[in-house]
Amino acid sequence: MPDQLQFDEAQSRAVEATYATEDIARQRRATLEALDPQPGERVLDVGCGPGYLAAEIAGEVGPEGLVEGVDPSPAMLAIAARRALANMELSAGDALSLPAGDSSFDAAVATQVYEYVEDIAAALGEVRRVLRPGGRLVVLDTDWDSIVWRSSDDRRMERVLRAWDEHLAHPRLPRVLPELLARGGFRLRHSSIVPVLNIGYEPETYSANVLETIARFVSGRQGVAAEEASAWADDLRSLGAAYFFSLNRYLFVADSH
Repeated sequence: MPDQLQFDEAQSRAVEATYATEDIARQRRATLEALDPQPGERVLDVGCGPGYLAAEIAGEVGPEGLVEGVDPSPAMLAIAARRALANMELSAGDALSLPAGDSSFDAAVATQVYEYVEDIAAALGEVRRVLRPGGRLVVLDTDWDSIVWRSSDDRRMERVLRAWDEHLAHPRLPRVLPELLARGGFRLRHSSIVPVLNIGYEPETYSANVLETIARFVSGRQGVAAEEASAWADDLRSLGAAYFFSLNRYLFVADSH
């Protein structure tokens, strides 16, 4: 089992800041469009994190609908509670043990969640359990092999990214998700790429926000010393207008049967 990120209070605040960037707001818009929540529906947000998406879904389903946000991190749930609407409920739980009854939701969404879960088959079985027959599931995850990140030292970049892979159980999950969804009793209805592209270094972007998180995590892993991780991050910040970052996230829409 990989030594994954721990979403304590400090890391949860860092995630909230990252999710406030326009890059992730654009991702939420694509996810919300794919989910297409309808007034009166009951929607489950698996791994709701800081609650941005759950709140937007709650606005779409209206007062007759309900959004249940589930997350294993108390710090994340506390942050999500600050933006909760009247038709939102927040519960402690994880993708392998959802605090919900059978067939209790019309739709579910999991963004940047399943790549952290070791047993994907069990997680898909659990979300299928809580969906009504024909209920829809939207999944968005990253394939970290899709990354293009300019650096002054390509070998150091390779070492850092190899160490960063350890923060996930499945850093290349999207390439096998269609097969896993089919095995799990879902029909794939739609798939698309949600890219993140940052040209020129700007502090209010996704990649700039995750720089420090990556530098902290990789220190002492795969032969990357703390000083090297710090130098890596400083180098990227110094690139200015020459900075370049691209990463693909993959969105899947399926329904249960």
